[in-house]
Amino acid sequence: MSIRVSHLHGAHVAVDAPNGTEIFRYVYRPDPDPFESRKPYAHPLRTLAGRTVTGYRPSDHRWHKGLQMTASHLSGQNFWGGNSYVHGRGYLALPDRVGSMRHDGFTAFTAEDERLALTEELTWIENGGREWAHEVRGIDVHSVDETIGAWALDWSIRLTNTRTEPLAFGSPTTAGREMAGYTGLHWRGPRDFTGGRVLAPGAEDTGAEKLMGSQGPWLAVTAEHDETDGHSTLVFAHAPENLHGTSAINESHWFVRAEPVPTVAFSWAFFQEFTLEPGESFGYRYRVVVADGAWGRDRIAAHLEALPW
Repeated sequence: MSIRVSHLHGAHVAVDAPNGTEIFRYVYRPDPDPFESRKPYAHPLRTLAGRTVTGYRPSDHRWHKGLQMTASHLSGQNFWGGNSYVHGRGYLALPDRVGSMRHDGFTAFTAEDERLALTEELTWIENGGREWAHEVRGIDVHSVDETIGAWALDWSIRLTNTRTEPLAFGSPTTAGREMAGYTGLHWRGPRDFTGGRVLAPGAEDTGAEKLMGSQGPWLAVTAEHDETDGHSTLVFAHAPENLHGTSAINESHWFVRAEPVPTVAFSWAFFQEFTLEPGESFGYRYRVVVADGAWGRDRIAAHLEALPW
């Protein structure tokens, strides 16, 4: 049996698994509130059993929307959304600092029996309307396996500085807030994932606090859902070149919390700012595996090994 891909033009792209469950929806229409940083997002993500594993506009952070590409501190602008961190003053509502990402179109769109692959062109726009960067984004839904109860999402970015000045990428930590280095591709989990188990390779039950700011090829979160009597596992993994510096210009670190809110980000500027000169580009590739059940380290490692890049 095949996956089913639907496209509501101007709004979203969705993927249904062979069992009829909508497992993926990519929303690219503009968000209604500019303070939340208008940009595309993936929500809902669901397991093959139909359990939702992304949160959308939670009461604590309305700008958290499923899985999104972000930049919390970019040359004085906020492409994360919501309040901006200012050293010595804390988080402030500064609407004139919140930027946006404009969907310019899909330049490739391939729907096959077992895979959806699309290429999207976007423009990053600062709050005053100036175009700062051009992004080529890749989205790939694949490896839907009902036998093992898992599927995979690959997300890539290649960003080019189109302004005449350098772009400086940072985070709240580079701005002075300790261990708050969030930026980059960001997942917000649903309430069910609060207090979930956080795993990484080569260690026992390390937990979110010890893994915050760490580095590694993958990180996973497992949680038990309300109502449905079942667990889900999300695995966040780097492509090999992310860790070896062949395409990325800055080392990545994990931003991860299980409490008070469940969240993971592939942070590209956790501890140090980096600069993208005019005309220069950088790129990263990421993978998210969405699985039913509470997977352990050995199963996660074996599954990732079986999914070639």
